[in-house]
Amino acid sequence: MAKSLLPYGKQWIDKDDVRGVVRTLQSDFITQGPRIEEFERRIADFCGARYAVAYSSGTAALHAASYAIDLGQGDEAITSPISFIGTANAIVFQRARPVFADIELDTVNLDPSEVEKRITSRTKAIFAVDFAGHPAPLRELKRIAKAKGLYVVEDAAHALGAKYHGRRVGALSDISIFSFHPVKHITTGEGGMALTNNAKLCRRLRLFRNHGMVRSDELSEKHGPWYYAMEDLGYNYRVSDIQCALGLSQFRKVERFLRLRRKLAASYLKKLKGVSGIILPKEKMGIESSYHLFVIQLKTALKAQRRILFEEMRRRGIGVNVHYIPIHLQPYYIKNFAYKAGDYPNAELYYSRALTLPLFPAMRERDVDQVVQVLVKSLAGLRSA
Repeated sequence: MAKSLLPYGKQWIDKDDVRGVVRTLQSDFITQGPRIEEFERRIADFCGARYAVAYSSGTAALHAASYAIDLGQGDEAITSPISFIGTANAIVFQRARPVFADIELDTVNLDPSEVEKRITSRTKAIFAVDFAGHPAPLRELKRIAKAKGLYVVEDAAHALGAKYHGRRVGALSDISIFSFHPVKHITTGEGGMALTNNAKLCRRLRLFRNHGMVRSDELSEKHGPWYYAMEDLGYNYRVSDIQCALGLSQFRKVERFLRLRRKLAASYLKKLKGVSGIILPKEKMGIESSYHLFVIQLKTALKAQRRILFEEMRRRGIGVNVHYIPIHLQPYYIKNFAYKAGDYPNAELYYSRALTLPLFPAMRERDVDQVVQVLVKSLAGLRSA
């Protein structure tokens, strides 16, 4: 049994991050202050978007996106069954129906042909997911959306810094969202952000974050400088200056973190090439994945032994994981939307054979070597059992 576990993901906090947070703690603003707007502008500029709105989490940003496009009861939105549950939950929060479409097995992203089959008169949006940092097939999805008059909301929680045909993810869809959870590319502890090029959508995104409440010069002049108006029912999904101070410090290292992730992924791909029994992740032409996750798939002959492999690698100190359990197989979705096993064959096949290997910027080459050695030995043990 290993003394310590190499996790599948981990934040990298240094002295600059600590100093940045301490400076904010010692300032006049620790909740709503100048760091929030600065962080929003840095991320927007990095991605080439006109507007950015920071939130308390990536899921909060997704919920706000559902509100901003006026998703509601009687509407449907199509999304992937292979994502964290927050993607589909954001649709349900607005009392709309999540409609899943099957995935492409090579990238684990939405299959546009499957999306097209599920469009009805009630469909209002496509919620694309950039799985593991590989952008979804946005050209095809946007073509479908334009023809049908739909919004494209891009769950880019895995994809900060990823490139799609030469352009950074974040400004390519009606709304794109990021997550700043500790295992993501940069962290604010918890946090998220929604990006858009549409001024009307931006206003609704901001409104929803702050109780549906607005202040303005016009209101102050009419009623007094203390006055605010609640225009709609919103949430307290605000982020703090403390979190954004950390985010700003982390952002200064984002290019370095991205290079390290891609270098580690390239090392995995080189060292695992030719290892029998596994399928390696694929990067399509014109794509530059940001490699939030490095997920291998077991070939059919070995997939029934995935749990044995998982537990053996954990025992040997490798913190493998599985991303994700298909959302349509979660008890809530079975109970409330009548989904069942067999509805999305590719998603279910992928889940049955997926295994996430450790990948985070602070890993060293010797860590990659350790993961590969343990994986190869554990696979050999399965074959000889």
